[in-house]
Amino acid sequence: MRKLRFSHVLQPFVDSRSLAGAVILVADRTRVRSLEAVGFADIARDVPMRTGCLFWIASQTKPITATALMMLVEEGKVRLDDPVAQYLPEFAGQWLAVEQDSEHMLLRKPRQLPTVRQALCHTSGMPFKSAIEEPTLDRLPLEYAVRSYTMTPLQSEPGSKYQYSNAGINTVGRIIEVVSGQPYAEFLEQRLLGPLGMKDTTFWPTPKQVARLAKSYRPNAAGTGLEEMGIGQLAYLPLSSHARHPVPAGGLFSTAADVGRFCRMILNGGSFEGTRYLSDASVREMTRRQTGEGIPDGYGLGWGTGDGTAGHGGAQATNMTIDWHRGLITVYLVQHAGFPNDGARSQAVFRDAAIAACA
Repeated sequence: MRKLRFSHVLQPFVDSRSLAGAVILVADRTRVRSLEAVGFADIARDVPMRTGCLFWIASQTKPITATALMMLVEEGKVRLDDPVAQYLPEFAGQWLAVEQDSEHMLLRKPRQLPTVRQALCHTSGMPFKSAIEEPTLDRLPLEYAVRSYTMTPLQSEPGSKYQYSNAGINTVGRIIEVVSGQPYAEFLEQRLLGPLGMKDTTFWPTPKQVARLAKSYRPNAAGTGLEEMGIGQLAYLPLSSHARHPVPAGGLFSTAADVGRFCRMILNGGSFEGTRYLSDASVREMTRRQTGEGIPDGYGLGWGTGDGTAGHGGAQATNMTIDWHRGLITVYLVQHAGFPNDGARSQAVFRDAAIAACA
């Protein structure tokens, strides 16, 4: 089976300075069909993008955290419809904000406490994050970050509304710690990342990995080109420092090859290269719509769902998509906080080309 090429469809975006650079991957159940780099990892220094470049994948961490949690569900150690407070008793006293303005807040007890399932599908009522997590996401130990959510009122009745919530997924990461008896990052490495061969996926990039990290960009003031930026959500201590803490909702760095391995495992119903990580039933449960009737947003357990696909994006425009009907995976890794000109179209142009070539 011939290797496919798609970098040419992104080159015009690079030439117009609408896209700094990208690493793209296309795979099916049995093999990687394409792995390519286009553009620049560092525009100022004229450093070309390489397929081994590292990216902050941000919220693409969420499906990885959900997969780790489902391992414990399969072992009977966690039940999805249990209240979060079953595992983290400090959540038993949560309040619901009914009304609020700049000076006052009216609170009452919610009709039910948030469940693990609701935390995973963003219907728990938890906010995006707590005020104590400002300005960066990785300066607090996970235990302390999650404890701050118990002091932050719920924004809606659990189960009634979709509200994208890092707090909910971070809470799931803390449940993994408490139930497994291991630090969240250690559990992830021992049970999933290491066995799956995701050797470049980490919360703490080494200096050698940082040397492969693609620079981050945003539109310049005129909106006609790109300017370099830092990742404001993360502390630079440096990045390899364990004074930074793992963020289950969005802290991982990775490569296209590693993300592709994870997606191929999911596409194959929880199995990869002879090792089973999850049952097919658990994969189906994670990637089906979990948000209830009357909620327009479609979301699974840590996965975005809809139109026969499951996937997730990240804060810097990264994306992975699994197309169940076509048996196709696309991975698009960039580091952009917005695009000038028509750069935002680049992901769809790549995906459309991959679908056409693999039809």
